[in-house]
Amino acid sequence: MLKDLIIFHKAYEFLKWAHVVVSKFPRSEKFVLAQRINNSSLDLLAAVIEANAGRNKAGDLPKVELSLEKLRIWFRLGFDLKHVNIKQYENSARMLDEIGRLLGGWKKNFPVSGAAGAADGEAKG
Repeated sequence: MLKDLIIFHKAYEFLKWAHVVVSKFPRSEKFVLAQRINNSSLDLLAAVIEANAGRNKAGDLPKVELSLEKLRIWFRLGFDLKHVNIKQYENSARMLDEIGRLLGGWKKNFPVSGAAGAADGEAKG
């Protein structure tokens, strides 16, 4: 169940935290970088929900991975542009790394190894 899924809770907490951080971005970035971060955070949470609900988890997990990678890049850019301070950048890295480790564990449970792997992944999901 979704309520028991740690990666869901971590992604949800990241979304709430990131929303507060980007709300303090300068007006010039509200519709550019801040919006990208908000959208990518929402995409990450949505991808986790979809992967959990899907029958082919191994096929859905790359969406989670892509959203995670985008967030890492957007926060790095925010730091480089001085919209994110060092403490916020370190916190984002820590939170995203934890989500990444959870995703790695999830991927180990649903490996992709041809037709047999897909059938096994569907049987477990």
